[in-house]
Amino acid sequence: MKTYNTIMLDADDTIFDFVACEGEAIRHAFERFGLQINENIRMEYSKINEDLWKQYEKGLIDKKTVINQRFRILFDRFDIEGNKNGFEEVYQELLGMQHILIDDAIEVLEYLYNKYDLYIVTNGLTETQQRRLHESGIESYMKRIFISEETGFQKPMKEYFDYCFERIDNVRRDEAIIIGDSLSSDIKGGNNAGITTCWYNPKSLINNTDSKVDIEIKKLKELCEIL
Repeated sequence: MKTYNTIMLDADDTIFDFVACEGEAIRHAFERFGLQINENIRMEYSKINEDLWKQYEKGLIDKKTVINQRFRILFDRFDIEGNKNGFEEVYQELLGMQHILIDDAIEVLEYLYNKYDLYIVTNGLTETQQRRLHESGIESYMKRIFISEETGFQKPMKEYFDYCFERIDNVRRDEAIIIGDSLSSDIKGGNNAGITTCWYNPKSLINNTDSKVDIEIKKLKELCEIL
């Protein structure tokens, strides 16, 4: 069995249940602005947001475009009227308060923490992610947290991982592994960085991409058997 020392963990949809967190944040934001929301609007926002972040991962747009466009597209698509000034800022604040975890996340982190050096690697927004990681207690398990907004690069860019490894003491890439749910961000990023990849795939999706998966799991608890 291969020996690892450094574990890089994605945050959203790997440790945090992002769908649940996002749903709560957008619901409260709509309520605060006196706007009506339903499941169709919530689901459409998720699709819009995911699509924009994927464009960001590919370097097609910048982070500012993601932030400025996601609710503008949503409001136009559903003809949502009313005073929406500051909606994005309120949403980010509310999202920072949401830290619903994937099943068994704490138990698995406890196990890994006693054996490996743990790091968060995330493409999220700095203030939002820092607050969630701190208030959830996840921060205490990590040696360091790398957020794309702070690095100037994003997953899956090789430069992002170069930035991370330059700031990790005594690291060897052949002893590092990344664990995440996204083929285009986490797994492709791991490929670009030259490290082992572990795809967290709870929905049993098919890998139709060129991203190379070394290990695949459907539940986080499987890590306690593999690592």
